[in-house]
Amino acid sequence: MENKERYNLEFKSEVSKTFLKTVSAYANYNDGVIMFGVDDDGDFVGLENAKEESLRIENMINDSVSPIPDFEIEIRERENKTILILDVKKGKDTPFYYHGKAYKRADTSTVEVDRFELRRLSIEGVNMDYEERKASSQDLRFTTLELWLKEKAGIEKINLDILKTLNLYSKDGYYNIAGELLADKNEIDFSGIDVVKFGKDINKILYRETICNKSLLLQFNRAIEIFEQYFQYEEIDGYDRRKKELIPKEAFRESLANAIVHRVWDINSYIQIAMYEDRIEINSPGGLPAGISSEEYLFGNISVLRNPIIAGVFYRLNIIEKFGTGIARINEEYTNCISKPNFDVSENRIRIILPVTEIDKLNLSGDELSVYGLLREKTELSRIEIDLKTGFEKSKTLRIINNLIDKNIVVKTGGGAAVTYRLK
Repeated sequence: MENKERYNLEFKSEVSKTFLKTVSAYANYNDGVIMFGVDDDGDFVGLENAKEESLRIENMINDSVSPIPDFEIEIRERENKTILILDVKKGKDTPFYYHGKAYKRADTSTVEVDRFELRRLSIEGVNMDYEERKASSQDLRFTTLELWLKEKAGIEKINLDILKTLNLYSKDGYYNIAGELLADKNEIDFSGIDVVKFGKDINKILYRETICNKSLLLQFNRAIEIFEQYFQYEEIDGYDRRKKELIPKEAFRESLANAIVHRVWDINSYIQIAMYEDRIEINSPGGLPAGISSEEYLFGNISVLRNPIIAGVFYRLNIIEKFGTGIARINEEYTNCISKPNFDVSENRIRIILPVTEIDKLNLSGDELSVYGLLREKTELSRIEIDLKTGFEKSKTLRIINNLIDKNIVVKTGGGAAVTYRLK
């Protein structure tokens, strides 16, 4: 047995009412196990009168959790100790309440869901995702989607059968919200992308555009155009003209697609793209889909999609390659870079931070990377300080520093014994 708690495993040294919140959480979102007679460290402490405790647990669930979830209780012997294992199954009739409140797991904690999440649980309880609900407008046109399908999937002309195949038109005879989001125009509040390009600091805004009330495909393309304007340029070397990137375009493209596919649409917030001189931050409204831990998200083990219809269309159009691989593809674009992307997952948002990598493309040696990394951590360092931190001899350190100076990466300040080095 793993001796530590996880989002789907909780330990209880004794039977108390606190476990009922976790029962609500497991029933609402994902199967889970509660082990009684096990302390917080995962050690078996056992229970007295296990049969009586088992009956008490059953009665507490039946009396306090509504509707009553699907669960099983098993008595087991471990290390000469008697423990109880409560196995709770995710239910279909969400939300499951404990004393009038619905709960979810946040890693190893159990917390009350907010009103937006409660609304989604209610929708799921009638077997309907938000994107499956009836669109506010039924007068929709799909010129943009048709052009994309023609180019990417070889479909010459869009029709109702194709829209049904893409699950944008319900079998009950109406366009759903996913269909409206992919139509040429939509009137869904906050369904767009807010892009801001900052100057030296956040007080200087160089450009701002809110891309909204149009197809997600047009929003996607326009955001990429703005990216190209500020983070791509051409470098002329003799007769050669080469396109350079301050940030890998494919990493930005994947991050943007990830934000669109996984965002929560019934939250009054745009996808936010903040462009700084040294990085881009992409903020997607809403946290992780129900039943997905931050570890599963970061390592690509996504089995639950928040917007499966939109994700399915993006997959057919080759915007996303495979479900659950977006983070891996972003990281892959930074494989040979010093700077790495950062992923900030919270209850209300997912933020992807893409650092500028132009400096990383200078093909530094391993020793040069070591010195460069030190100077990134500290504002300035002397040669002796670099010697001590790297273990290099004086002559080697000086040679590396001079190489970095020649490459226009490092500058020397001061004179004599007070000489220090910093990044340019």
